[in-house]
Amino acid sequence: MELVYPPVVALAKTMFRALDLKIVVEGAEHIPSTGGAVLASNHSSYLDFIFCGFGTQPAKRLVRFMAKKQVFDHRISGPLMRGMRHIPVDRRAGTAAFREAITSLQNGEIVGVFPEATISESFTVKELKTGAARMAREADVPLIPMAVWGPHRLWTKGRKKELTKRHVPVIIKIGEAIQLPEGATPEAITATLKQRLSVLLDEVQQAYPDKPAGDDDRWWLPAHLGGTAPLPQAAAV
Repeated sequence: MELVYPPVVALAKTMFRALDLKIVVEGAEHIPSTGGAVLASNHSSYLDFIFCGFGTQPAKRLVRFMAKKQVFDHRISGPLMRGMRHIPVDRRAGTAAFREAITSLQNGEIVGVFPEATISESFTVKELKTGAARMAREADVPLIPMAVWGPHRLWTKGRKKELTKRHVPVIIKIGEAIQLPEGATPEAITATLKQRLSVLLDEVQQAYPDKPAGDDDRWWLPAHLGGTAPLPQAAAV
């Protein structure tokens, strides 16, 4: 029985309404109604997991996110993360988290992954880790790409958080499951995932209804769209 997750979802929805966030979910039909799946998203905000989880609500599914162990050690977030059965990742001992994720997938859960591992400060898709591809292959479940755009305006790396900012549009776009050809390596599947995430992210960025209010507000756009976010090479350094 889910005792913690539903109240947290209800609280998040209440906050969305209070802030009048303009949330659009596209492609929710790609979330399977039953069975395991790996949900792989781009990562530009500390709030991405909340909105990725929101994207599966039309399918009435909950997502077990893989998150760094420090979040589980926190006195406030820790009990919530454990109560929602998210998966702690200790980067010094990643095998345990991988095995726990495989078990969750085989038990019919959706596992959420940010394969960039850390926030992309360029607001483009960084090089990806192969974990999402390896989990989908080993558990024999769909690998579903997702792009989220907008939450970085509320809280992202290197910027002051503005969690009470109102009327911010958020677009969540879910793509079709990626085919996992027999014999394809995790590296090849990950290359396909990166390409699909890049396409989805470009689509939501192009469709985004807001524009910067002035030169000082161009920080939240990637450089190739006229923003002042660092180029991918500089952000990687």
